[in-house]
Amino acid sequence: MRKLLSVGALATVSALTLSGCAFNGIYDLPLPGGADLGDHPYTVNVEFRDVLDLTPQAGVKVDEVPVGRVENVGLTKDGWHALVTLKVNGGIKLPANAIANVKQSSLLGEKYVELASPGDDQAQGKLADNATIPLARTNRSVEVEELLGALSLLLNGGGVDQLNTITKELNNATSGREPDIKALLDNANQLVTNLDQQSRNITRAIDGLNRLSSTLNGQKDKLVGAVDNLGPGLGVLEQQRGQLVTMLQALDNLSGVATDTVNRSQKDLVADLKALTPTLQKLGEAGNDLPKALQILLTFPFSDQAVNGVKGDYFNLFAKVDLNLKTVVENLGNSRQNILSGQLPLAGLTGGTEGASGNPPLPIPGESGQPQSGQSKPGLGNLFGLLPGGAG
Repeated sequence: MRKLLSVGALATVSALTLSGCAFNGIYDLPLPGGADLGDHPYTVNVEFRDVLDLTPQAGVKVDEVPVGRVENVGLTKDGWHALVTLKVNGGIKLPANAIANVKQSSLLGEKYVELASPGDDQAQGKLADNATIPLARTNRSVEVEELLGALSLLLNGGGVDQLNTITKELNNATSGREPDIKALLDNANQLVTNLDQQSRNITRAIDGLNRLSSTLNGQKDKLVGAVDNLGPGLGVLEQQRGQLVTMLQALDNLSGVATDTVNRSQKDLVADLKALTPTLQKLGEAGNDLPKALQILLTFPFSDQAVNGVKGDYFNLFAKVDLNLKTVVENLGNSRQNILSGQLPLAGLTGGTEGASGNPPLPIPGESGQPQSGQSKPGLGNLFGLLPGGAG
C-alpha cells in the first residue's frame, strides 16, 4: 500500500514538474477519453445568460462530434453573465458569426457546449483565436427538471384551477350581455375596416409627421435658441405685469364710457344719419359727373387742349375779341342780370325793336334814321357817358 502511494505521489510530482505550471486542483489533471485538441488548439470565449450546471472539462461538440473542452467558467466584466472559455481543435474551422448552445447529452446526461454555423448562406469570415461569441448568438436548451416541474404543476391542478376560475368569471361577466358584446364586436369590425380603408391616409400622415420631425430636427439649434431667448421676454412681461393689468383695467373703463356715450347719443346719431341721407342721395345721383367736374376744376380756365400750346418756357395764347358795339350791347341786354335795366333810358334807342329779353336794343351809330357821331339823343348820350372815352 505504501508502495502504491509513493508511486502515485511521484507521478503527480513528475507531471507538475514537466508541465511547469502550478497545480490548481483536480481540474488540472488530464482525464481519459476527452476530445483530441491536436497540436495547435485555439481559444474561444462564449457569453451565456445561464450555463445551468456546466463545469470545466465538459465537452465541446460540433455536429455531435467532440472537438474540444471547457477550460473555465467565470463571469463577464459587468458581473451579470457567465463567461465560458473553450479550447477547440485547431483543425475545426468555424465562421466568425458562429453560435453556441448549452445542451444535455441525454435525459440525465452531462452538459456540453454545442458550436454551430448560423447557416451556409449566413456564414461570414473565420472564427479566430481568442474570439468572443456574444450573448446575441448564445442560448441553452430546456432542462428535463424544468419540463417535469411544469408538467407536475399542470397535473397537480395548479393551472387547471386557475383556468376554471377564469372561465367562470368570464361566463358571469358575459351572461345576459350577448347583444352588447355582439355590438362591440361589430363596432370593432367597422373600426378595423375603416382603419384599413384609411391605411393610405394614415401612412401619408405618418410620412408627413416624419418629414416634420426631420425638419424640426434640422431646426433644432434655432428652436433651442428661441426657447432660450424666450426666458428674458417672459421676465420682462413679469416685470410689466402690473402695468399690463392697469392697461386692461383702463381699457375696461374706456369701453364702459364708450358704451354709455353711444347709448346716450343714439338718437342724435340716428337723426344725423337721416339728415345726411339727401346729401348722399344727391352725391349718388351725380355719379361720374362729380369726378369729371373736379378734373376740370383743377385746369380752369384752360382745357386739356390748352396744354398743346405750351412751348417750352412760354405759352401761346390766341384770342379773338369782338369789339363791335352792337354785339356788346346785345350781349349785355340778353344777360340774365341786365346791367342796363333801370339805369339807362332805353326807349327809342333801338328804333322800336325789342331784344330777346324784352328790352329794346341800343341804337347803332351810322344806321339809317339814326344820328351820326357827335349827335345823340338824351338816352344815347347817357350811354356813351358811361363808357370810357365816350362823348359827354
